[in-house]
Amino acid sequence: MLDGIRVVELGVWVAGPAAGAMLADWGADVIKVEPPAGDPQRGVFRALGLKDGRVPPFEQDNRGKRSLVLDLRSEAELETFHKLLETADIFISNMRPTALEKYGLDGASVRSRHPHLIFGRITGYGSEGPDVNRAGYDVGGFWSRAGVPTRIVTPDTPPPNIPPGFGDHMTAVSLVSGLMAALFRRERSGEGAVVDTSLLRTGIYGLSADFSMQMFFGKLMPRTTREEAEAPLVNCYKTRDGKWIWMLAVESTRHWPNLLKALDREDWGKSAEFSSAKERYRNKIALVAAIDAETVKYDREELGRRFDAHDVWWAPVQTVDEVVADPQAVAAGAFIDIPGGHGEDNIRGVANPVSFNDNPVQARGSAPGIGEHSDALRNELDQTRE
Repeated sequence: MLDGIRVVELGVWVAGPAAGAMLADWGADVIKVEPPAGDPQRGVFRALGLKDGRVPPFEQDNRGKRSLVLDLRSEAELETFHKLLETADIFISNMRPTALEKYGLDGASVRSRHPHLIFGRITGYGSEGPDVNRAGYDVGGFWSRAGVPTRIVTPDTPPPNIPPGFGDHMTAVSLVSGLMAALFRRERSGEGAVVDTSLLRTGIYGLSADFSMQMFFGKLMPRTTREEAEAPLVNCYKTRDGKWIWMLAVESTRHWPNLLKALDREDWGKSAEFSSAKERYRNKIALVAAIDAETVKYDREELGRRFDAHDVWWAPVQTVDEVVADPQAVAAGAFIDIPGGHGEDNIRGVANPVSFNDNPVQARGSAPGIGEHSDALRNELDQTRE
């Protein structure tokens, strides 16, 4: 899809590199520019006291790229970087604005020197405002400051942590969508652009239903426990084997008779407290308790078969290892093989979430070693100048 497009990535940790990896999957030539010490994500296991070795999260977000080491503190190396940008279509960075300004790589400077370039920036909190240079990370910008934890748990529960890289990967998808729009516009107008997104805005966008309600009504429905669920038929329930299902009976009147048949509780249909959607809502605590008492009579697999037989919509609440083995996730193209470099074995990784023409996403190559392609890339630049 992006054959012939060159991307220069000045990215560290997850969000910027993840965007670069998506473009590499789609065929772009992605050049990862690293300082002499390399992307700190390379050493994440050392920070945990583990020995050197392969770092699957790094390989996940840096597959298919070429690595060029440049020390941008050197004027000569910085000039080499600009020569590289002259050959590029897209420039990605998730460095803080102050760091980019230090090297003359702020948006205005890049546009002035490289008007053809599409510059994609990921920040923690945006490109303007009092906290523009505050350290973000997804747990700070996407998760905490965007208010996400407060909508997941009840007010008396401590905020839960975020899985590693969760908000970073969502923000990477946001950036890539903007880059593709800017690339399309450039094909028509010849103009480059600065494309901005942030961890904060992506987190807020994810909660847009809640934010729109808050801004319109000035309040939100309070968070409740699952035992007090506002919609008992769209709720999680435990099964006999200690697993969970999520019931998806979103149309209460339509799905209610089917649920009664699946649970062999058609007598509930004659009960005054459950006789209508209004009554089921008014007696929601009792209804959740009643359903709880029924779902624990079945293992999850058996309950799922009963629900399917009676057209009760549901989904399993799966652990990560269950998802890896889920035939539907495999068939949907969720996983790929990432080639091993330097004679190493392939490792299993996660595909980016977009495919084209029913063609599965494939990793175009392994994650590079630090500066693995420096000599080749410098030679390419020398030949370009000639």
